[in-house]
Amino acid sequence: MASASPGGPDRRFLHADLDAFYASVEQRDDPALAGRPLIVGEGVVLAASYEARSKGVRTAMNGREARRLCPEAIVVTPRMSAYSEASAAVFEVFRDTTPLVEGLSIDEAFLDVSGLHRTAGDPEEIATRLRERVRAEVGLPLSIGVASTKFLAKVASAAAKPDGVLAVPVGGELEFLHPLPVRAIWGVGRVTEARLADKGVHTVGQLAAIDPAVLSGWLGRGTGGQLHALANNRDFRRVETGGRRKSVGAQRALGRRPFLRAEAEVILLELVDRVTRRLRSGERLARTAVLSWRGHDMSNHTRSSTLEHPSDSTATMADEARRLLRLSWEEIESRGLGLIGFTAANLTRSDAVQLGLDFSGRDRSQLDSTVDSVRERYGVGSITRGSHLGNEPFEMPMLPDDPDADQGS
Repeated sequence: MASASPGGPDRRFLHADLDAFYASVEQRDDPALAGRPLIVGEGVVLAASYEARSKGVRTAMNGREARRLCPEAIVVTPRMSAYSEASAAVFEVFRDTTPLVEGLSIDEAFLDVSGLHRTAGDPEEIATRLRERVRAEVGLPLSIGVASTKFLAKVASAAAKPDGVLAVPVGGELEFLHPLPVRAIWGVGRVTEARLADKGVHTVGQLAAIDPAVLSGWLGRGTGGQLHALANNRDFRRVETGGRRKSVGAQRALGRRPFLRAEAEVILLELVDRVTRRLRSGERLARTAVLSWRGHDMSNHTRSSTLEHPSDSTATMADEARRLLRLSWEEIESRGLGLIGFTAANLTRSDAVQLGLDFSGRDRSQLDSTVDSVRERYGVGSITRGSHLGNEPFEMPMLPDDPDADQGS
């Protein structure tokens, strides 16, 4: 089987992921907790040890449900300062291995080890030593995937858990990737997995063999094209060490009461307005719109789409947000809506993109700039868009009567 290694045989990436990070820090700092089922967080599970996970406990699960599944679990209050300190120590080891480190979160990072074989051995040896150093110097378990693309390195690290190293050999990428279930690919959640299963697609290899145009018809052009590329291990991204933001987002917690779609849409559009205002102030355009939401069962969900042209337009993003909400609403109704968010992702500088022409007859950019100017001068609450008002009545403040005005007809 042919390989797909867009980075070339010399490109080797590590994805390093600390195992059950918060729980591992607690077990490290209190030896009495080692080997015992442990839950970090009371109301909501922030982390669970592998002993608790074996009983069905998962991150973001309701604490009461977690204790029902694992009544023998020890529950501890999170210590964020301890986790930050441990993360900093681990990242010091990462940067001592290679200067090309891209942190993804407090407990995971990509490392580019291309070329280090000349001085430090092959990538698998580098990964093994890195894992041993983190264990010896910081006292935490680390799983590492090694591959020719960032995407595949992340898949490999998941397969290496817990506390292991898995290197995908150059030339064997598709042989490793294609037997995996489609949920191994970024962007395939429960809804997409079920939709693909209805079409008879269960493995990455089956997904890779489908015509991209057919996939786009099923899932949308952006999602279909992205999943087809990843299923064939086409990922040209490099490790980014700078601080350039990749996304801008906003979210709002909603509690546990039921919501109508019209109510949720009004809240979502307020978030879109905030996000696009930040895009324009930062002179950024976004290629991807992402709707995120959390159910009352604490399950997290996302749905995204790629725009035809990069944009910072509130109206354009609002149209896409409405569409994503409509597509997600059936599942939202079944699970409840406890939190909703909107993110503009895949950012680029506004002066680096040739913008598409708008033939709608409406000058959306002028409207956006006018609203931004009013808010800058009079405050954020000084003006709002009619689409944000929903169906609720509102009052328009009137100017006081001029006592000198002519009262005649």
